[in-house]
Order: sequence, then structure tokens, then C-alpha cells
Amino acid sequence: MLSIIRKQKESIIIKIVFVLIVLSFVGTIFLVWGRGSDGMGGGKGGYAATVNGTRISLEEYQSAYQRIRNMYQQIYGQSIPPEMEKTLGLKKVALDGLIDNLLAMKEARSLGIKASKDDVAAAIEAMPMFQKDGKFNFDQYQQLLRSNRMTAKDYEEGQEAEVILKKVRQTIKDKVVVSDADALTQFKKENDKLELEYVAYAPSDIIAEVKLSDADLNDYLQKNANDFKTAEKVALSYVLLDSSSLTANTTVSEDEIQTYYQKNIDRWQSKDGILPLTEVKEKVKAEALKQKGAKQAYELAADTLYKNIKSGDLNLIAQTLKQKVQETPLFTANAPAASLAGEAAVIKKALELKEGEIGGPVETSKGIYILKAKERKASTVPPLAQIKGAVEEKAKAAKAIELAKTKAEDAAKQLAAKATLKTQSTGSFGYSAKGDIPAVGASPEIVEAVFKLSAGQAPGTPFKFGNRWLAVRVKNRTEAPKAQFDATKEELKKSMLPKKQEDAVIEWVKGLREKAKIEINQAIISDK
Repeated sequence: MLSIIRKQKESIIIKIVFVLIVLSFVGTIFLVWGRGSDGMGGGKGGYAATVNGTRISLEEYQSAYQRIRNMYQQIYGQSIPPEMEKTLGLKKVALDGLIDNLLAMKEARSLGIKASKDDVAAAIEAMPMFQKDGKFNFDQYQQLLRSNRMTAKDYEEGQEAEVILKKVRQTIKDKVVVSDADALTQFKKENDKLELEYVAYAPSDIIAEVKLSDADLNDYLQKNANDFKTAEKVALSYVLLDSSSLTANTTVSEDEIQTYYQKNIDRWQSKDGILPLTEVKEKVKAEALKQKGAKQAYELAADTLYKNIKSGDLNLIAQTLKQKVQETPLFTANAPAASLAGEAAVIKKALELKEGEIGGPVETSKGIYILKAKERKASTVPPLAQIKGAVEEKAKAAKAIELAKTKAEDAAKQLAAKATLKTQSTGSFGYSAKGDIPAVGASPEIVEAVFKLSAGQAPGTPFKFGNRWLAVRVKNRTEAPKAQFDATKEELKKSMLPKKQEDAVIEWVKGLREKAKIEINQAIISDK
């Protein structure tokens, strides 16, 4: 998101978006901090989370979530598809922000950090969106607040909390120091050149060395029996009640249409916001009818099953529902009967039933199923003689992985002990965050480890790299001139400070979270 904004930061559209972003987040902060003795509104009804006993209400969460969602819609210029919203994790982002702010604000209070009226006024006057010709303009300030349906009192209360949050975070940042040793390590990482020698072991290269006896194969089969079990099989009798058959005789009232619209408000999103009911009424009505019909069908199936389940007579249930009993041959979970293709919930339930047992109802997009397991065949592990080839193949592959790792561990110890081994060389290369290593590939883990070492040193343990294990040693290290470090040390420390400060704040918030008792209402952040 930030990269998009940076690329278009001179655009007038993006400038407008920035105004909306600032007001949105301040509005969110107000909702969190502008009420109650603990800074939380509490709200009515349910809750989004509790933090050390303080509730974040659903109202507060929904406001924060909607503001973040609107912000992304403004940036992308379109409605956010569900899959994109899931990828971005907007629900979790909104709730995490509220939790972090609550913890930070409580910590600020414990540290005695406050915001004076002058602090708040200075913060507001410094905002470009409230300025005209480089100076704060009160009329512009009031106009922008009115356009966002906020009063000056509400906004200033929210801004007071924002100032306190900035102060407490700055308190953490002010404690951060970049030492000469930190700077030298970074300088060497950025400017030194390394050449590695390495030994690589891939299971495919040494599988020919693996020799297994029948005793080894039997042992592997016993330890990994589940890998060789035949699949469970079940044959079903079932009744399928099509819920659409009830919809034709179903009606919905105006109140039911309105209720369905409100409960599913997110479905009527457009790039311009929520569509009014008048524009989507027919669609809402159709969906409400479908849902009501499905509910009636399920209740009918459940009631009929409950009344007749003790009889074990599926034909009687079918007659009562005016449906036919359908049959399947024996099938497995991975190779279901053709008539049940795609019906994962039905197949799962079928494999849970004992032979002769009736179960359900199971609702799917096709309708409501009532099932009876007419025959079952349990899974078994065939004797080794019948599956020796399959067992040997898997056992050899597993042993080759184990052997490759063992050889790499031995080589790593030898390299660390400065033993002479037949190795390959990477050639000279510099540090990169991507972890690019000539002749090897990209491994940030290896690069981070070896750039801390001097020539002749080795990590002492191997690295898993793709399907290989690597043992490495620094063959040569070409160091940048010390004079160059001395000349650039202070500038380097300055450039390193912001990142180190941000890392400190992240760790500080992480620490607050670890000490806090946080209970999250998982239903509100679920993507289902």
C-alpha cells in the first residue's frame, strides 16, 4: 500500500486520500480513547476483544475496520474483492491496531505521560490539511471536520490521545543507541566481500548408498503404518431433500427483507459505498427466500429424522418426505461415488457412521441429506510381502534424507575444525538482503550467518537449502578499509537509528502483548 502511495504522492487524488486517511485514523482513535475512565467505550451488546479486563466493543472495532476498508478502497479506486481483503487481513489489522493502542495508552498513563492543550493545538496546527498558504486556517479546519461529521471537541479529544501515543513511542525511541560496534558490524556487512567453500549433500545423490534389510523395511512399515493403510470404504443409502422445492411456496415479508439486508450489509458494497435497499431489493428478496426455504427444508428433514431415527428405516423417512432412497457402491474419501462428487460434508459424515447407522441432516448446496451406512470396510495395513516395493521406495527416500543431513553435519564439524575437505567455491560476493550466493542460490539464512564470520571460520552446523544440506566455511574475507569506516561511521549510525528505533517500538509492543491478558472474539476476524 505504502509503495503505491509513494509512487503517486504528487497526485491530487492521493493528496485527498491522505486527508481521508488522517481523519479516518484520528476518528478511530477517538472511538477508542474518547470515552470512559479506561479510554474504552465498552459499547452495548457483544465485544471484539478484552485486554486486561478492558473491553473493545463491536462498535469500536467495526468503526476501525470500516475506516481501514474505506481507506484501501480510496487507494485502489474500487471495491475490495473478498479474496484481496482476506490477503490483506483487514479485520485482524483493525483489531490489532485497537489492541496495540490500548496497551500503549495504558503504559503511557503508568509512565505519567500526558498531552497539554498546547501540545494538542500545536499538533493540529502543524497538519498541512488544515493550513492555507503555509499557516493554520481555522475556517478550513472547521470545514474539513464538518465534511467528516466530526465536532472540534471530538476531534481534539482524539488528537490528545494521538499526541500521548506519539510521546510514549518517542520515549521508547529515545532510549535507543547505535553503538560503534553496531555500526562496524553493519559497515562490514555492507562493504566486505566473502568467498565461501561448501559441501552439498542431496538425498537424490546418495540414495544409491542406502541398503535396507527386510528387518529395516518391517520396522519402517510399523512406524509409518498409516502411510500404507488401505482407505476406509462405505456404501450409502441416502435421501436428498431439495430445498428449492419448498421455496416456491415460501414468502418473505418486508421486515424479513429489511432484516436480511441489514445482516448482510457487506454484500451490497460498491466502489461508492453501500447500495441502498431500493436498488438491490429484488436480489435481497431472492436471497432471503432462498435462505428461508433452506431453513425450512433443514427443519423438516431434522424433525422427520428425529421422529424415525430409532426405527433405522430410511425408507420410512423417505416416504414421509416424499422422496426416493438413492444408493451408492462402496467408495473412499479420495474416490467418492459419482453422485456425491464435490459433496465433502456428506462424504465426511458417511465415513463417521457405523454400519446400519442413520445420520444427518447434512446441508450442502444441493440440498439436505439424510444418510444410512449400508456397508463398511475398515482400513487395513497389508503385509509387507504385498507392498514391499512401495515400502522400500519410501523407506529409502527417508533414509537418504537422514543420511544427507548426517553427512552435512559431519562435514560442518570438520570445516569448523579447519579440516581439509574436497569443497566447491562460490567466488567472491557481497552482502544482499535477498541472500544471493553465487553457485548456490538465494539463502538469507546462510548470508546472515556467514557475514558475521572471519576467514577460516565456519558456522559448525549445516543449512537446509531446498532439497539439499550445505556445510559452509568462509574461505576468504576481503575487508573494506578501516579508514573508510572511520570517515562514514557517524553518518552510518544516523542512517541505522530510525530502523533500530522502529524495531525497538515493535519489540516494546510485542512485550506489552506478551504480558497482557488478551481475549479475542474469533468470530469477528474469521474470513469464513
